[in-house]
Amino acid sequence: MKYLILVGDGMGDRPRGDLGGRTVLEAAETPHMDRLAREGELGLALTIPPGKDPGSDTANMSLMGFDPAKYHTGRSPIEAAAMGVDLGPRDIAFRCNLVTLDRGDGGVIMQDYAAGHIDTQSAARFIEAVDAALGRPGLKFHPGVSYRHLLVWQDGPLKALTVPPHDRSGQAVDDVLNQGGESAAVNDLMRASWPVLADHPLNQLRRHEGKPEVSSIWLWGQGTKPSLVSFQDSYGLTGFTVSAVDLIKGLGVLAGLRAVNVPGATGFLDTDYAGKVRAVLEGLENDDLAFLHVEAPDEAGHSGKLDLKMRAVREFDQRVVGPVLEGMAKLGPHRVLLATDHYTPLEVKTHTPEPVPYVIWDSENRAEGGEGFNEKAAAAASRGRVLPAHGLIGRLVGRK
Repeated sequence: MKYLILVGDGMGDRPRGDLGGRTVLEAAETPHMDRLAREGELGLALTIPPGKDPGSDTANMSLMGFDPAKYHTGRSPIEAAAMGVDLGPRDIAFRCNLVTLDRGDGGVIMQDYAAGHIDTQSAARFIEAVDAALGRPGLKFHPGVSYRHLLVWQDGPLKALTVPPHDRSGQAVDDVLNQGGESAAVNDLMRASWPVLADHPLNQLRRHEGKPEVSSIWLWGQGTKPSLVSFQDSYGLTGFTVSAVDLIKGLGVLAGLRAVNVPGATGFLDTDYAGKVRAVLEGLENDDLAFLHVEAPDEAGHSGKLDLKMRAVREFDQRVVGPVLEGMAKLGPHRVLLATDHYTPLEVKTHTPEPVPYVIWDSENRAEGGEGFNEKAAAAASRGRVLPAHGLIGRLVGRK
């Protein structure tokens, strides 16, 4: 038996007037996901435990079979694992975004949490400059992918009050930058990056080309190294992850799943969908389980643009779900868990903690699911029952 976990990040949304009261999942053409929902176990699952922030780290940890209330220590330590950075017992890892701030007379505005989805090569040069200027023994910046990077800070301010930059898209951030206590050290470091980045030759080129300026680092999601139980020990399964983002790769590494890198995977609408599908099918020839994650719907949700999110959901169905299911039919019996990790409603441009739709589909045993893969159909099929998402893996592999 082969197992596949399909995650369309941030696909969940809320009913919209411009879609006739439907959500994006209801309105988008998604025949492959809808077929799984009609023929599988369709329902609702809670990926965000009470008291936890609705982040992709918490939600995907749940979908990977780990209760965040027990295992979650922060987002950035997970990404550190993906980057091969081994945290020591005194190390605090921070996520380090490259962002565009508008520092006008009216205050500081988070203009772009991703600096125009900067390319990885250019981003690395900015991070190298920041590390050269601000790094020191016990404080090291590590380049990552696109706008997503890492700071490892020995004995750093673990209890600093930090804010995900995508939570403040288009909003003032003066309140964050002016916090005291342990947060002051974080804010001082972010402000110290401003002159370093402003004078960088690449920013001069970006201004000339009409691209968003990289005006600041933004630190958040800090935590210490977590400890997860491997899939081999829990279920006797070997497996791997396929994703453009370090968060998913890191969760996999911590759970004993190897990370398969797809060179054209970007985490946005220009990602190499075919390369991801190919990586899954080739990997499953030898391994038992694949965790395939697509970031594009979430990024589209953060943009607040309906056309982008509709396209991202449609392409996830047409260019990922359909082709990978067709390929898996040649590998023999298999089961599929399809889910979104959290909502990223267009109206708020950030994550929210509602229970999410999921479906478990078996190639050899059909079930009576619902009308399609969307929030409304899943709620109807669940009949008021909401499962803890970290238990879905057990249901997938037959260990309920």
